[in-house]
Amino acid sequence: MGKKVKKESETPCKETFEALPVVGKTPATVVLLLSSPEEDILIKACEAIHTFAEKGDESKVSLLGLGALEPLCQLITHNNKLVRRNAFMALGIMATNGDVKSALNKIDVTPLIIDKLSLEVHSIWSSTSTQDDTVIHEFATLCLASLSVDFVCKVQIFDNNGLPPLIKLLSSPDPDVKKNSLEIIFNLVQDYQSRLAVHELGGIPPLLELLHSDFPVIQHLTLKTLQNITTDKDTRNAFREQHGFEKLIDILNNTDFSDLHAEALQVVANCLSDSESVQLIHKDGGLTRLMDFLLTPNMPEIQSNAVKCISRVAKSSENRKVLHEHNVEKVLVELLSVADIGVKTSACQAVAAMSFHLSSKDRFRDLGGIPAVVQGLSSESLALRQAATQALSNLTYNNKHSAFAVFEAGGHEILVQQLNGSCPRMVANAAATLGNMARHEIICCSILSHGAIPALVEPLKSTDTQVLVNTTQCLTVLACDTEARAELQRAGGLQPLVSLLQSYHKEVLSNTCFAVHVYACEESAAVEMCKHGALEILQEINQSVNRKSSYSELAMISLLNCNLSVKYSLTGHLASTDVIVDGFYDAGKASAGQRILTLEELFKQPVNQHRPIIVVNTSTENKTEDDTQKDETKCEFPTKKVWKMMDDSLQVLIKEVKESILPLHEHEQYAALARLVSEAMGGPVRMEKLHEFPWVLHLSELKFQLQSNVIPIGLITKGIYYHRALLFKCLADCIGISCTLVRGEYNRAWNEVLLFDGPPARNGCSSQPCRYIVDLMHQPGSLLAADTAAAVQYQTI
Repeated sequence: MGKKVKKESETPCKETFEALPVVGKTPATVVLLLSSPEEDILIKACEAIHTFAEKGDESKVSLLGLGALEPLCQLITHNNKLVRRNAFMALGIMATNGDVKSALNKIDVTPLIIDKLSLEVHSIWSSTSTQDDTVIHEFATLCLASLSVDFVCKVQIFDNNGLPPLIKLLSSPDPDVKKNSLEIIFNLVQDYQSRLAVHELGGIPPLLELLHSDFPVIQHLTLKTLQNITTDKDTRNAFREQHGFEKLIDILNNTDFSDLHAEALQVVANCLSDSESVQLIHKDGGLTRLMDFLLTPNMPEIQSNAVKCISRVAKSSENRKVLHEHNVEKVLVELLSVADIGVKTSACQAVAAMSFHLSSKDRFRDLGGIPAVVQGLSSESLALRQAATQALSNLTYNNKHSAFAVFEAGGHEILVQQLNGSCPRMVANAAATLGNMARHEIICCSILSHGAIPALVEPLKSTDTQVLVNTTQCLTVLACDTEARAELQRAGGLQPLVSLLQSYHKEVLSNTCFAVHVYACEESAAVEMCKHGALEILQEINQSVNRKSSYSELAMISLLNCNLSVKYSLTGHLASTDVIVDGFYDAGKASAGQRILTLEELFKQPVNQHRPIIVVNTSTENKTEDDTQKDETKCEFPTKKVWKMMDDSLQVLIKEVKESILPLHEHEQYAALARLVSEAMGGPVRMEKLHEFPWVLHLSELKFQLQSNVIPIGLITKGIYYHRALLFKCLADCIGISCTLVRGEYNRAWNEVLLFDGPPARNGCSSQPCRYIVDLMHQPGSLLAADTAAAVQYQTI
């Protein structure tokens, strides 16, 4: 590769001095001479210190202890160029020692060095440039190269505009100046702002020029610097415009540069993040060359970086097809079995990228690649485990055969364990893979048997968006039976699930809403979610234009279907399938966003002037306190006090309905039940006499007698529309005949029924049922055809 950069301790020929007056002096004496007013003494004292410091770290530390640093830092700004030169030489050599470097950082010498460097650097292209200028550049940059490892120093170099002179020095005729400047820039570009600045200050062309250096150390440093700065998109664009990508391909095609191939491939991998560079890889056999590198024996770094390039190329669907035609899957499966962890990790990442091509999924499976990826799940390397979970997630997505291949390799057991990992990306991938696999019943049962649902509870509390998206989706898929849904409740997963309803991330919220919908089919789970505030949150969501969705509405409906009292307050409607049971209560119409108080909370309120709460209690005997506690998980809104209010009158009505109305035919059942309800609630009331009906006074008297705002429905003997409609629905549900309950305005409520009129059609099919409103108030037992004038009058006037 040609000559090497000269050692940092080598200096150009010195000008001839007279016999040194400092020869034979002790280091302490020489340090004192640094304060001499005579320039010749200063020149020779600095040179002597430089010579002494070259002997090793012990000498450097000795000079530090003797106080040499401060005077040297002052002398680098001396008017005499020879003094400046020798002071920089001494300072540069001393700065290579760790203790000296720490001391220099405390002295805050960096801005001073940059200032002198900026003043001197223009001379490298001038006709007046001297050997002394080059020496100053060499040792000033050597000093900064040592200091720039420290973060504070890097910030100082950047803030004091140190990058522009350093970039200019990349074109210095002296290789040591180039090497030192390059090392400083390499240290700086570890930070984002410096990476951007190198591109903006025109640093790409001189860096590309250094790729042709005769010195391997410079070439390697250049490639490492390019690795860092090409992580930025704008820099990659500039790099491509300067034909940097083609120059890298030239290096890769040149076997004489084999020692540079690993680092060049890393830069190529960065560039392939852009589609423009991906198009260039097809030119001049670039893709074929990458495939060759995959098979390079005993060169794991080259193989690993080549696979990274393949992963980037595979981001394009067209390129995945081309790679598939090159049978890249076979090579990747072979690389999954090599000893080097880095190669395995890169291979898993490439498998993940290629798995977006359906035919590649099948080929990976047929080649036995999936068991090899599953083995990576047990690696001690976090990077490999993470890459393996990503590969399995992609392989199993919408692919039954791949899912079963992972299952047969025992991958699901390890994936369940990984749900408790500390790496969010790995947890997200594991949850996604399990969710993909659980869509198949046999696999789902096995996943559940290994404790997947309890293991998913902790990820529900994650702050990582992708973890939440995949976890909620996985939980939904796993909720295949009652036991699985009950397991989440036992594991304490419902509260964190409800908390996720407050998320403003669209996908997290949608998945959470759907999970709530699925788990709400278990009544106990629905009740618990409501206790955690799910209904109130969903009300708020469904009032928001931006957050409302079909999923949030579905979740709301599912919860309400298990909480009929709340459903009636919020929606004003109970379907025929909504069966009223013990503990149901009508608290009136709720405002949007209003929290519906539980029956227990309503019982605790003092008697007030508000509308009374009507409760249904079909229990035939008082329950003891122990019985009440046992039922707290069974009834909708358990409370001890509610059971103390016996409703004997309702029991009598239920008994009569079962004995006298249940045996009747359908039409007769509705009419007879309507008359029974009317009779129990004060009989028929003519429309024009409605204002004289004393229902308000009657309810006030009941509240006073009971000393409660809650009134059992059976005690009401003078009831208006909404009392009668509720009683009708309650009694109808007791004997299994179908009707709805609808709340209107101004104390109106009614029941709708569906009845078939007339005989079946000639073809034997039943005619369409007609909808009727049951009159309970004016002509009890009459069925008013819906949407007719009579029905509208009953509902509104």
